[in-house]
This record gives sequence, C-alpha cells and structure tokens, in this order.
Amino acid sequence: MESLAHALGEATSELAAAGVPSPRVDAELLAAHLLGESAGRVRALALTGAAVPVGFADLVAERAQRVPLQHITGVAHFRRLELAVGPGVFIPRPETEIVAQLAINAASALDPVRVADLGTGSGAIAGSIAQEVSGAEVFAVELSELACAWAARNLGPLGVTLVQDDFAVALSGHNGTFDVVVSNPPYIPTESVPRDPEVADHDPELALYGGSADGLRLPLAASTAAARLLRAGGYFVMEHAEVQAGSLKRILSADPAWRDVRTHQDLSGRDRATSAVRADVPSEGS
Repeated sequence: MESLAHALGEATSELAAAGVPSPRVDAELLAAHLLGESAGRVRALALTGAAVPVGFADLVAERAQRVPLQHITGVAHFRRLELAVGPGVFIPRPETEIVAQLAINAASALDPVRVADLGTGSGAIAGSIAQEVSGAEVFAVELSELACAWAARNLGPLGVTLVQDDFAVALSGHNGTFDVVVSNPPYIPTESVPRDPEVADHDPELALYGGSADGLRLPLAASTAAARLLRAGGYFVMEHAEVQAGSLKRILSADPAWRDVRTHQDLSGRDRATSAVRADVPSEGS
C-alpha cells in the first residue's frame, strides 16, 4: 500500500516537471479534495503513515496537463467565499481581492448603499461585498451565459441581483442611483497571449481580452457605464494591468465626469486598480 507521504513526494516532482508554479501545495490540495480534509490535515496525515486516497494519481496527471486546480476541485477561494467554478468562467485571482477591498471600504461607509459589479464572472467581487457589507443592495452584471450560470449558483444565497447583459447598457433603468460601481473587466491586449496555460487554454476569451491593441476598450467602456450608473459623489474602482495604470489615470483625469482619480497597488506593489469619484456633471445617456 502506497503511503500518502510518498505519493505527495512523487506528485510534487511530477507537477514541478510540468511547470506547475506551486507543485507541493497543489499536490496537497488535490489530496485534501479527495479526502474532504484541509491541506493542513493532509500534511498531518502524511506524517502518520496514512494511505494515499483512491484516484489521487489521476488528478495529479490532470493537473500536470495544466488543467486549473480549481477546475479539478470545482472550488475557488476568494476572501471569505468558497466559489463554485469550472469551464466557462474566469477563475478569480488573489490580486483582485484588493479591488474588492476598495469597493467594500467605500460601501461600508454608507447606509443604505447600492453597489453594481460590472462583469462579475463567478461573482467573486459582488459576493464579497454582499457578504461583508451589511444591508448592501448589490447588483452583478455578466454577459456570458456560462459565467452567469456559475454566478447564479454563487450569488443566489447571498441575495445579489444578477443581470445577464452587456455592462455598456445594463441597468439603464437605474442610472444615477448607485453609490459604488466596481469592475474587473477584460483588459489583456488583443495580440497578447497569456503565458500560463491555465489562463490561455482554460479561462474564457470573453473574460480576458480588452477588445483593442492596448486592451483598454472594455475598461473604458466600464468607466463610461460607471459614470452613467453612479450618483454624484459615487465611487468607482476598476482592476487593470500594471502597464495600463498611467493611461487610465490620464484618460479619467481628463474626463469631466470624474474627479479624485487615484492608482492603487496590489500586495505585490503593482499598479492594479484605478478609482475615481463621480463629479457633479451630467453624463451621456443619463
């Protein structure tokens, strides 16, 4: 009978050879998934001579093909949430947690508060706001039918209103009524191919590419939608690539719809988000 400790060592070597960025952690998480235990408990079991769970080698082989860990386990963790994910939906990233935090900070200062999440994907940001800001009325907009199915599963228990629509026109009956608008729009330049196979081969293209050579067409569409939806003094925050920070700050600062434009760094010190406050001027379509 093969021991769990030996199997974890073999799996770590196999995943490392395949270029998986965190081979030991992924091996432990795959074992944890099969055992219904935490990764910490798996490490403890390995020290006691426990047996390897049935099917472990098959999951390791699948991960070695660079299938995302979250697609194998069906779960992605984001802040306090455990999200159901799989093919057809963008897997939320740790760097997006700072974007959610900025929106949560703004929403927490208001009571009552109305929040819109444009391009919600799995519902990570909208769900975090609904969970962490008591009494918040949260709307989530997503164009993809597949992503909407995952978002509905994740957001339904949290009371979020999910709308399947293009965020450029969505919620038009609510123009000028939101206090906070947040977005993690697609922003990869159209000619750029993500380096990691987990992203390039498994994340949906609709959630990745920003619709132009500089990747800014959809982020700017999100800012236009936010200007339409927000009341004067309302707060907007959006994720973007590090290299887009300067351009977005210049563009939004030059737009009379916005004031107090700021760049925010993620935990790695990269320029990850831009925020702005809705100026007291009419917007197009409002």
